Amino acid sequence: MSANRFAVELFLPAQAAAETEATIVKWFVAAGESFEKGKVLAEAESAKSTFTFEAPCGGVVLKLLAFEGDTIPFEQAVIEVETDDVTMRKSAGPVAVSTAEEPIEAMKVVSAPIVAPANQVSILGIGSYLPKRVVTNSDLLKEFPDITEEYIFGVTGIRERRWADSDEKPSDMAYRAAIDAIRKSGLQPNDLGAIVLSTTTPDVVMPATSCILQDKLGIRGIPAFDLNAACSGFLYATCIAKSLVLSGMADNVLVVAVDMQSRVLDKRDKDTLFLFGDGAGAAVISGSKKGHTMLHQLLAADSKGLQMARRQYPGYEVPDNCPSVDPWIRLEGKSLFKFATENFSSMVREVVLKSGWKPEEVAWVVPHQANGRIIKAAAARSGVTFERFYLNIDRVGNTSSASIPIALTEVERFLRKGDKIVLCTVGAGVTAAAMSLEW
Repeated sequence: MSANRFAVELFLPAQAAAETEATIVKWFVAAGESFEKGKVLAEAESAKSTFTFEAPCGGVVLKLLAFEGDTIPFEQAVIEVETDDVTMRKSAGPVAVSTAEEPIEAMKVVSAPIVAPANQVSILGIGSYLPKRVVTNSDLLKEFPDITEEYIFGVTGIRERRWADSDEKPSDMAYRAAIDAIRKSGLQPNDLGAIVLSTTTPDVVMPATSCILQDKLGIRGIPAFDLNAACSGFLYATCIAKSLVLSGMADNVLVVAVDMQSRVLDKRDKDTLFLFGDGAGAAVISGSKKGHTMLHQLLAADSKGLQMARRQYPGYEVPDNCPSVDPWIRLEGKSLFKFATENFSSMVREVVLKSGWKPEEVAWVVPHQANGRIIKAAAARSGVTFERFYLNIDRVGNTSSASIPIALTEVERFLRKGDKIVLCTVGAGVTAAAMSLEW
């Protein structure tokens, strides 16, 4: 850099007073490129308008500080440039705006450090269970004569899903997935030191479904507990299992994710009825045996999104008479789509970066099977090509917290030793999580 040139960060131009953030739609420059004053650097979109970001000076791009698809507060810089325009030395950054609205901010992520080789924690075995009953889109369209099968597939990416039989309980599905994972791990149930179970549809409010599962497995004396992080539950539970191993509480931990949403869907609500399937997935986490190494984890939650996905009544069934409570799953589709897309992509980018990988090195991304359109939109912003995202949502639907382990058992046949894998999810709460694995 010459004596007359200096680096400066540029900000998106503030819009209406009530707007505090905007999304980068497209960059028209890249690092190393020269530009003239007035050149359109990017196209951006706020809540109320689409606008262009023009260069306030001439110069050279040093670094893009935001990706396409990122939603950035107006007070956060989006690009760093080199310029000799002396007026930019006096630049005070973004114009301050006042607002009566309180937007959902980017989630703060709790990032666990990369584990040293001496403390490697591994996944020894992955298992899953899907009910036998197949429910197609046409089976559900009888009450919606104005909707077609192709429309449902186009909006959700789903053609069919599995729903549990009337005599099945969540703990039954959890047991089947657990046995599958334990068998693949090479361990026996008595080798387990703890059970962590994720669900939003427990058998009963208490005792915990994990304790019911413990009884089905025929083991006693080890800690067992449930957690609810909605669709992020499997990765939350896996991170907790890793912590139990590293703390010395248990050598081998069984993680199970199970959800039975079919009985808590309002059959008149087309926004939720076609989305969800039933299923269970499981994994055995170990610090005493080598397997598929867990490298880096990201966890986040933002309570400002409480209403995006919700259900007020507990359990996996709805009583005949509950007039004071809405017992069904409800989704705020538009806001949930935007949130999920942005956080899926940002989580993938961050966990890849913190694992020391390049996006092109990732063999597979195994996402929570939320919605086909969400996953495709997130892939476009993640830095990893869509072809590397594994999808089975067309056949099983959104199986909530069980979707990642179910998908992982399917993609397992394609994996080779040393493959770099990313798991990512977004769920009600709102919650988000990501994990990197070396197979």
